Amino acid sequence: MPTKGMGRLQPRQLRIVVIGGGTGLSVLLRGLKHEPVHITAIVTVADDGGSSGRLREEMDMLPPGDIRNVLTALADTEPLMEKVMQYRFSTGTGLAGHNLGNLLLAAMNEITGDFVTAVKTLSGVLAVRGDVLPASTQSIRLVAEMTDGSLVMGESQIPLTGKEIKRVFLDPEDAVPLSEALAAIEEADAILIGPGSLYTSILPNLLVRGLFAAIKQATAPKIYICNVMTQPGETDGFTASKHVNVMYEHVDGPFLDTIIVNSAELPGHVLEKYAEKGAAPVPCDLKKLRQLGLHVVAKPLVTFEDGFLRHDAQAVSKQVVALVKRRRKVLKIEKE
Repeated sequence: MPTKGMGRLQPRQLRIVVIGGGTGLSVLLRGLKHEPVHITAIVTVADDGGSSGRLREEMDMLPPGDIRNVLTALADTEPLMEKVMQYRFSTGTGLAGHNLGNLLLAAMNEITGDFVTAVKTLSGVLAVRGDVLPASTQSIRLVAEMTDGSLVMGESQIPLTGKEIKRVFLDPEDAVPLSEALAAIEEADAILIGPGSLYTSILPNLLVRGLFAAIKQATAPKIYICNVMTQPGETDGFTASKHVNVMYEHVDGPFLDTIIVNSAELPGHVLEKYAEKGAAPVPCDLKKLRQLGLHVVAKPLVTFEDGFLRHDAQAVSKQVVALVKRRRKVLKIEKE
């Protein structure tokens, strides 16, 4: 509904739901938080590696790592506070390898007795712009079935096998989504999926059945932000359309409206660096994407920072907001 202001109706702030996990999601949110939108980030809870995995096992809590990264990305704090949240101990019995932000979330979880409340409390401390929600409050394990029939348990182990992934699934398969996440999806003006690891960051959210049902039912446009590079052990040799088709295979059918892909040519020295690790640019196979019925936004959308390719968060965010505003304008004209 429109809101009143200065004696006349003001348009409701755009509400954007972003779904994913890992570094890609955090990069996007750093740009999106500067746009005039309300953000709800729905974050995967299948992580089982590193500090997150240790806390998950030792304290019987949801893995905090991806949540921590998102909180830090959306925080409106001094740069020093970000360094504190991301600080990783290198020494100390029991402390080495742990991330301070993870320990803060673990402490909040113990104090409040509830992980969602812990996230909300820390969000207030960090002046987070928007809402950060786990996809589910249940302990979820990600399992991969490889093309040779073997099963690999654990999000952190799946890319290390050197085998081709046939499919991934959740254990338990009937994980229940967070009701607040469902409400945010229902009220959204746009639903963004990605960027992030296809099998280990994006699909774990879509495989929470109730969450995906809400996504599919929502009237908001569903926009997929495709990765710039393939990921060794996950998406070797994948085109943009292959990413989309894998999602569709896992959820039994199409649900996306738009895909955003990078069209910028990448410098040779960058390609060489990534090739050493087995990564290559994700080709934008435009014809196949259009055959899938997708609206394709192909633009130069990358930056090169700290030796890594990243989505240009500001450029991608502006593309998203422009798409949503255009759609809102069309809907308004149709109603009139």
